Amino acid sequence: MSSGGGGRSILGWVIGVGLLIGLIALTHYSVGWQSLLAPWRAIRPEVLAAALGLVVGSYALRTVRIHEYFQPDTRGQFLRTFRLVLLHNLLNNLLPMRSGEASFPLLMAREFRVAFSRSIPGLVYLRVLDLHFVLFLGITVLLWERGNSAWALALLLAPIPYGIYRAQEWLRARLAHRQGRVSRIGREILEGLPSTPSLFWKTWLWTAVNWTVKLMVFAWILQAFAPMPYAYALLGSTTGELSSVLPFHGIAGAGTYEAGVLASLVPLGVQLEAALSAAVNLHLFVLGSSILAGVGAALVPFGERQPDERGEHS
Repeated sequence: MSSGGGGRSILGWVIGVGLLIGLIALTHYSVGWQSLLAPWRAIRPEVLAAALGLVVGSYALRTVRIHEYFQPDTRGQFLRTFRLVLLHNLLNNLLPMRSGEASFPLLMAREFRVAFSRSIPGLVYLRVLDLHFVLFLGITVLLWERGNSAWALALLLAPIPYGIYRAQEWLRARLAHRQGRVSRIGREILEGLPSTPSLFWKTWLWTAVNWTVKLMVFAWILQAFAPMPYAYALLGSTTGELSSVLPFHGIAGAGTYEAGVLASLVPLGVQLEAALSAAVNLHLFVLGSSILAGVGAALVPFGERQPDERGEHS
């Protein structure tokens, strides 16, 4: 078992390094580093500061979602949850093959003593919500930009999270009185999913607000690096973020993130060199934001948790 895991880890780093080298070579020979970095000098510092502030704000919105979802363990611990979100985001952005995701249940266990049987299903569910909303937003922007009347596709996507929520009620009823290891594991997994309509709707709302703010800021930054309609930039930032769901990607997402941005900008008519330059610079901004926020969070000291109302530590 460990041998297979080690093999996958090595393969992930090999693919990650290969994608990083490929991106560096492509950028060097097609755009040139001097031309690539030139737009940074044209952006006013206050604009960058505002963009950074909005991105950190999106991290705070993500924190609200985690803080609400994992009640009562996170109750009264918003700043600690914020720190956890920033550290998880940093590791997720820097490590290849989505290996940074593994830090979330570890951090939840360390900071809030949340069992893996609750944090892992919860994380998977939240990632499904993320994927759904980013896909929904991307398809909506594309249809709006193209004037396409095929809104049925977006409408079909819309109720998927609610369908998942309702399906778990059926599964709970089916597994409630069954014996055996599979049924027991199934019940444990369901315990990590939203159990009330209130929690479902709050989680969905904060997912939508967080991603809307985040992608609109990324589109603003992308547009600052290459002239294009805002709708194109919004679609480019959306497909760039969608690249994060791929089973492989470069170190710090290098290569796959840029490919995701190019996948929408080039077919829309944005020149390849301009699109590549904008994609690399947007990615640098994303990484810079996560590093600044993550390192800042790591430097903030937190003592032991205070006892809860029952006089116990969670």
